[in-house]
Amino acid sequence: MSARPLYVQLADVITKKIESGALAPDRPIPSENHLADEYGVARLTARRAAQELRERGLIVTVRGKGSFVVEQPSAAGDDEPTG
Repeated sequence: MSARPLYVQLADVITKKIESGALAPDRPIPSENHLADEYGVARLTARRAAQELRERGLIVTVRGKGSFVVEQPSAAGDDEPTG
């Protein structure tokens, strides 16, 4: 058991999938119902996890379409010197 809320733990798991490339940019993430079934959590927990991911800037939700992974800036670009 962790002191962190379950929805934050689920958001962390999905964040790792996004960072690893398992969930690619411009591709949909699983639905709230699918996440709830896959991870054995309540649908509300999955919904709050999606909200957490939106607040982190990792996904965007389009009404009637679903939630999609946002293109992340490459870390390599941060190290390049500016002219």
